[in-house]
Amino acid sequence: MQQNLEAQANVIERVLANHKIHSRVWGGTVAPRFIRYDLTTAAGVRVQKVLALKDEIALSLGVPDVRLYRKDGAIRVEVPRSRPSTVRLTSLIRSLPKLPPLAAVLGVDEEGVPLLLRLPSPDVAHVLVAGTTGSGKTALLRSLVLSLAMHNPQRLLQLVLIDPKGRGFGSLVGLPHLLRPVITEADAAIEALHDLVSQMERRDQEKRSSPALVVVIDELADLRMVGGKKVEDALTRLTQRGREAGIHVIVATQRPAATVVGSLVKANLPVRLVGAVGTPEDAKVATGIAGSGAERLRGRGDFLLVAHGQTIRLQAAYIDAREMRMVVERLRGRDGPAALAKQRQALHKLSIPTRG
Repeated sequence: MQQNLEAQANVIERVLANHKIHSRVWGGTVAPRFIRYDLTTAAGVRVQKVLALKDEIALSLGVPDVRLYRKDGAIRVEVPRSRPSTVRLTSLIRSLPKLPPLAAVLGVDEEGVPLLLRLPSPDVAHVLVAGTTGSGKTALLRSLVLSLAMHNPQRLLQLVLIDPKGRGFGSLVGLPHLLRPVITEADAAIEALHDLVSQMERRDQEKRSSPALVVVIDELADLRMVGGKKVEDALTRLTQRGREAGIHVIVATQRPAATVVGSLVKANLPVRLVGAVGTPEDAKVATGIAGSGAERLRGRGDFLLVAHGQTIRLQAAYIDAREMRMVVERLRGRDGPAALAKQRQALHKLSIPTRG
């Protein structure tokens, strides 16, 4: 590995030298999906002159593409790894100390530092997840949901999972935290959202915010297509007032345009998790900022976390279907019959029908 790193650094310096740019690669990081080289140039060299050599650097390194950008006083060159490594959710969680309540594990940043998302934080509350097919959007949702369930018993956390396509949450069907079976029909989804609005209003009157209620929608565009204004109105109310009542909304979509997300809903989703998108305009809409570079993300869990003025590159944690089934079975055993009985009482109070 070390020889390969030194060889690539030499290639980068040589390409720049061929264009009379004196430079030195002085540091970097090996991330799960790419290798980042930190580069400085001689005084007086225009940054744009270096950035314009992106394609030539990629060709010389024998890779499809490289990402060049300026940050923290240096020019960074990101080179994709020929054999990307996977960030396993279960392994990552085992490496962490006790997590704060209602903290979801997202993955690791560019330095390999674990990233957590604490839903009750005033800077978080509700989340938008965006990315095209192949970005890893649904896999990130599954990891987020499971990490919450693994560290929060169902007496403290209740989940409503809405999966209009019927493919995203199948492995989570047995979670004891579910207020009702995974929802795949639009009418049932609308009913559940309206029940959550009613629950929010009751909690406001009672000054109550526990247990936390988290609603996760895998593809908002499909739900909006069928449910229309009823869906938007319910989500707008939940995102405007839900946090104080302990209700959190996580919505995912391939098309994060205002016509899909809705302007009021979008304004109340302060945290964005953005995977690969098609164009710079899509990237701007999804992240809420210009020049994020989300259109150059590499898919398969390569994401940007955009929150309270910061943008962090991350590799999302992944869990496969076999591991998911094992975790779900373990959680069912952990919570036991007594906890499930309490769940049914909570369902009754919510006026949400259950089965079995």
